[in-house]
Amino acid sequence: MYYEIRRYQTQPGRREEWVRYMEEVVIPFQTEQGINVTASFIDEQDEDGCVWMRRFENESNSDALYEAVYQHDRWKNEISPIVKSLLMPEKTVVTRVSPTPASPLR
Repeated sequence: MYYEIRRYQTQPGRREEWVRYMEEVVIPFQTEQGINVTASFIDEQDEDGCVWMRRFENESNSDALYEAVYQHDRWKNEISPIVKSLLMPEKTVVTRVSPTPASPLR
C-alpha cells in the first residue's frame, strides 16, 4: 500500500473556488471510479496552496484506477478543462509515500 500526496497551486485568488469544485465534483467523481481519497487540506501558509492524499493498494491497482479516471469521457470533456483553469498545473507536486510500520495509516 502507498499514498500519493498531491500539492496544487491554484490560480491566484481562486482557492475557494477550487476547494468547492474539488469537494463537489473531483473527489466524488474519483471516489465513484474507485479511488480512495484519504484527505484534503488547504495550506495555511500559502493562500493559493492545497494538498490532498489518495491511497492505492499496489501498482496494478493505481494503474487501473488512473485509467478509469483519466480516460473517462466525463473527466476528459468536462472535469479536466475546469481543473486546468483553476490550477497552475506546472506547479503540481506529487509525492509517493509509504507508511512506516507504526503509522496509523497502515
